[in-house]
Amino acid sequence: MNDLDDFRAALRQPPDEPFAEPDLARIMADGTRLRRRRRVLTGAAGIAAAAAVVLVVAFAVQVRQPAPAPVAQPPSPVSVTPTASAPPAAAPMGDVVGTGIQTKSGELVFFARAVDLPELPGVHFGLVAGFRSGSSLQSVLMANEIRGSDRSFGFHATDGGELAGNERIPVFGYFAGPAARITTTVHGRTVEAKLARWTEDPNVVIFWFDPAAVPNSGVLTPLIAYDAAGKRLTR
Repeated sequence: MNDLDDFRAALRQPPDEPFAEPDLARIMADGTRLRRRRRVLTGAAGIAAAAAVVLVVAFAVQVRQPAPAPVAQPPSPVSVTPTASAPPAAAPMGDVVGTGIQTKSGELVFFARAVDLPELPGVHFGLVAGFRSGSSLQSVLMANEIRGSDRSFGFHATDGGELAGNERIPVFGYFAGPAARITTTVHGRTVEAKLARWTEDPNVVIFWFDPAAVPNSGVLTPLIAYDAAGKRLTR
C-alpha cells in the first residue's frame, strides 16, 4: 500500500467527533464585515467562480459528515410581485459622473449605489467605478466605508489604481465635506484630483486622479482637501 492508498483509507474513516455543517450565513456575514471593496462579477466567469465555491463547500461537508439521503419534495410555486415604489437594486443613486476618459469598454464613469447591511447601520451607499457605452452601464469595482458613518467628515472609500481587464481604473474615492480642491504628492510633485459633487448629497465630493499622473495607490502621499477659500481641511 502506497502513500496515496493510505490517504484514501484515512478519508474513508469516520472522524472521532463529527463536524457540524458550516454556518454559511455567519461566514458570509463575517466576510462582508471585513470586505470594503469588491469586484462586480459578470458573465460566465462570475458564474463559474461562484459554482466553484459551492462545490468546495459541498465537498468539505461530505468528507466531514455524511449527509442523510435527500427526500424528494414536490416543487412549490413561487410568486414574485414587483413593487412599483422600490427602485432596482442596481440603479445608481444620483447622477452618473463622466470622467471624459474614453476606453474600448466605453467612457470611464463613477456612480453611487445603495448599501443596506444590518452590520453596517451607518453605511448607506458605496462608490462604483465602471464604464458607460451608450445607454449601457457596466460596473467594475465598488468600494464603501466599513465602520462608522459613510458621511462623516473626511476621505472615504479610496481605491483603484489597477487594471480591470485591459483598462486601468484610476485611483478614486470621495470626501464628505466642503472640499473644493484635493491633492496628493507623487515623487515630490503635487497632483490635483478631478472633482464632481454627488447630486444626491452636494456635501459629498467624488474625486479621481489621472492614471498617467497617479498610476496606483502605492505612490500616493496622504490626500489633502482644501475648501473654496484655500483653507486646508485635513491635516
